[in-house]
Amino acid sequence: MKFMADVMLGKLARWLRVLGYDTWYRRFSAPEDIHPLQLEGRYLLSRHEEATKTYEKSVWIHSDHVQFQLAELKNRIGFCPERSAWFSRCLVCNTLLKPAPPDVACDHVPEYVFFTCMSEIRFCSSCGRFYWPGTHRTRMVRQLEAWGFN
Repeated sequence: MKFMADVMLGKLARWLRVLGYDTWYRRFSAPEDIHPLQLEGRYLLSRHEEATKTYEKSVWIHSDHVQFQLAELKNRIGFCPERSAWFSRCLVCNTLLKPAPPDVACDHVPEYVFFTCMSEIRFCSSCGRFYWPGTHRTRMVRQLEAWGFN
């Protein structure tokens, strides 16, 4: 399942990426950007009812809160993320993360992280960001579990 989120759904787009979903999002996009993305089979997620009437695979998101936006997706399109896919995408640019080579990671993560989590450090080959299972990730997992994701 792939998504494209409109400008009003930046937080939702980020959480969809946390859950492992390929989610296209730009702060500024033109209407002509939507058609090619629809051809990829993406769902258009929008807070604008009129936009969702134009495209067959679209979901009008009513809520202002991410927790309820995710619940809307669950209820409307059978959205059911696999826990094994969580934290597999770059939260900024949507690229699938890759295992970080030790010789590269050592210069980009704190020393403590390098020595305690080396096998779990991932990086984005597109934007160069590094990710590892730290306290921020722990808080995100707790939040997802509180929202009913297991």
